[in-house]
Amino acid sequence: MKAAPLRITSLDVRPRALVFEDMASRDLLHQIRRIAPSEATVLILGETGTGKEVVARYVHSLSRREGQPFVAVNCGALSETLAESELFGHEKGAFTGADGTKTGWFESANGGTLFLDEVGDLPLKLQVKLLRVLQEREVVRVGSRKAVPIDVRVITATNANLDEAVVAGRFREDLFYRLNVASLRLPALRERPGDILPLAEHFLRVYAQRARLDEVSISAEFVHRLLDYSWPGNVRELENVVHRAILTCREGRIDADDFPLGSGRETALLQEASALPDPSTAALERALLELYECGEPTLFDRIASTVITTAFRFCHGNQSETARLLGISRNILRARLLQFGLLSDRRVDARASTGLVGHIGTPGRVRCGGS
Repeated sequence: MKAAPLRITSLDVRPRALVFEDMASRDLLHQIRRIAPSEATVLILGETGTGKEVVARYVHSLSRREGQPFVAVNCGALSETLAESELFGHEKGAFTGADGTKTGWFESANGGTLFLDEVGDLPLKLQVKLLRVLQEREVVRVGSRKAVPIDVRVITATNANLDEAVVAGRFREDLFYRLNVASLRLPALRERPGDILPLAEHFLRVYAQRARLDEVSISAEFVHRLLDYSWPGNVRELENVVHRAILTCREGRIDADDFPLGSGRETALLQEASALPDPSTAALERALLELYECGEPTLFDRIASTVITTAFRFCHGNQSETARLLGISRNILRARLLQFGLLSDRRVDARASTGLVGHIGTPGRVRCGGS
């Protein structure tokens, strides 16, 4: 039995920014409503694309700070040299290029909420200063000795495992406990399938309105594809898929062909690969899939050749740099370069130039010259 097509006609109604239809999302909503009115720092955990900033803004809107500034900062985008100045501000002449006094993000959010996204990317030196700001409720601008009192609620978010980062020494344990007074875990979209269609409707309204479409209809096949896909990119990926469908659909009707993703075993493997936290692992998964599908007989040599060739070119043919990059000895690298035809054996070439070698026949056998 085919599902009835979804039809969107009420584009004059402002769509909701949050969807809590699935039971997992409703549990999250209850947690948000309990935490939001407090002044506690909040740590939001979730995969990339799950909507951590949207939830942070919702927490802010339910707090007594509603109407005050909400400032969002991506810690992963801050350069290590300027991160302190960006967060805490600086005085004129504090460093080269500091032509005037500048307030930091903490002061800009005074009275409101400061959202620090990807907080796990902060360097250790800055983690110490952030901990002090949270404890003392004051900031000291770079180049100044005067503390500036602040009244800011801090909400942080990360897609990293901070417990593992603490054990590995990449994140301070005391800061972790200070940030994790209250925590919210955002389920991945595949863990809350009841939200997929309501979110799709939300994005359809938004992008149909931008495209000036009065009506958009969706085929049952497109709905099935939305529900069958595992969404490794979460809500952000769903938004992009719907946006693309609006752009490619004909006469306001979205069909299965407007779903840009494949299906079957290959898609499932690619989804698993793209959901892995390590980008190099994901890339390797994709390469393995391609080689497996074409029945590659020399799988290891093919992969080793690709890795070494790419690294050798990246290092502009420098053997020492390539060996250091790959973490292997230069002798092992040289043997591999010879094996893959990336380097000629200069010793054999030298013997050939002096007449000691007539020509090279089959691999592993050398026929000497002379009468």
